[in-house]
Amino acid sequence: MHLKRLHTFSGGRPAFGKALAAATLATLLAACSSQPQGAPMTQPPPASSPTSSPSSTAHTLQAYDWDLVSAHDARGQAAPGWLLAGKRPLRLHFEDQRLSVQNLCNVMGAGYTLSGPSLQVGQPVSTKRACAERDLMDLEQRVATLLPQARRFELRGTTATGAPQLAVWFTDGSRWELAGSPTPATRFGSAGERMFLEVAPERVACNHPLMPQAQCLRVRDVRYADNGVRQGVGEWRIFQGEIEGYRHEPGLRNVLRVQRYSLARNGQLPADAPSHAYLLDLVVETERVR
Repeated sequence: MHLKRLHTFSGGRPAFGKALAAATLATLLAACSSQPQGAPMTQPPPASSPTSSPSSTAHTLQAYDWDLVSAHDARGQAAPGWLLAGKRPLRLHFEDQRLSVQNLCNVMGAGYTLSGPSLQVGQPVSTKRACAERDLMDLEQRVATLLPQARRFELRGTTATGAPQLAVWFTDGSRWELAGSPTPATRFGSAGERMFLEVAPERVACNHPLMPQAQCLRVRDVRYADNGVRQGVGEWRIFQGEIEGYRHEPGLRNVLRVQRYSLARNGQLPADAPSHAYLLDLVVETERVR
């Protein structure tokens, strides 16, 4: 007996038929990625001052992910409800002319434009996954309402820890303060390669030079057509290491969209270590197997 869940995007309904399921999955496969696809960057660019060139400012915004540190009302007082206890802060990710918001119940995205210190954000759209955590759903709705009211931003240089800072002001005078961390493309020096992996429900015994009785994930490649129809799968294999951002739960079979980054430096792969790093981008499909 098993229970299968397919994540759907804005405007979608539960996939009851094969044709509708394929159409829904096609939307998923084309959805905004959380990983940059731009030109390789080997070093994070420095945070920009208000007088920096537009191209430098846009480059800096896209080279970092921006996590909310604090929120303030129009009087400069701390605004409650934007940071939830025990939850990761909301994260802004800028890519080309798309802004995505992560660490909510759903993935939210909108177009954006920059003009000097001005920031304009379009009407957000998002996935429509149900969330049992009411406070997270409430936060998501507040974010969707506030984002189109963005009017001005400022990059403020780095903190003592080296993290750049971003401030965003809204029409009502409220303000977000965010801290930057290098995106995966910045960390690994390349845009990465998108791929799909199916993860088996149970770990299996594997050889590890530093971990006796190691248990590893078992995965296989999944191939999809542009319309979202599964074309085929590869052979099951042992996956050495972990997928960053993915927490495996025994008994769940998952199909993951991941970004793969080469760990080669100056053309040389690391000795006695994985040749690639894998980062979770999206959980496409989940099935509980009993």
